[in-house]
Amino acid sequence: MKMKYGFLLIACILLGSALTAFGQKKAKLGKVCGDPTAACKSRENFQSFDLPFDTGKNFGIYESEKFYGIVLKSVKLKDWGDCENPSFDEGDRMPIQELFPHNKVFALNCVETGTNYYTGVAEQTAFIGVYAGRTLAEANNFLKTVQATGQFPGVKVRRMSIGVNGT
Repeated sequence: MKMKYGFLLIACILLGSALTAFGQKKAKLGKVCGDPTAACKSRENFQSFDLPFDTGKNFGIYESEKFYGIVLKSVKLKDWGDCENPSFDEGDRMPIQELFPHNKVFALNCVETGTNYYTGVAEQTAFIGVYAGRTLAEANNFLKTVQATGQFPGVKVRRMSIGVNGT
């Protein structure tokens, strides 16, 4: 008798777990808009220094698909940065963007609600990066272009993603 109830309890737990798993939707990862000259559905949701990505219709907490980027300049911060007094401003970013017109140059100066955050870089670090591609082959090819400028010694390709907490 105890074995019968034990079996029923286990069956109910497994059924409940299966129904919960089927009821949950897998989060959709947004496509990164790596070329600033190409159309991008959600570009208006981002600042000029952000690397935009498709956030879909329900903008809240959202993540991008994985991509490859190259950090060109960086500085370690004491805390999470000061958005009012950025380490890298548009005067730093825009001349670099002119070097790479089809690869978005982006910056992170602080982390607060509504700003992008990036995986694949050290925490509490302000940086200027450039989109290098969706695949490692694309990124390694673009790395040669960056190195050929002679302006960014020691750079390397990083696998990254973007997140934003817009709530």
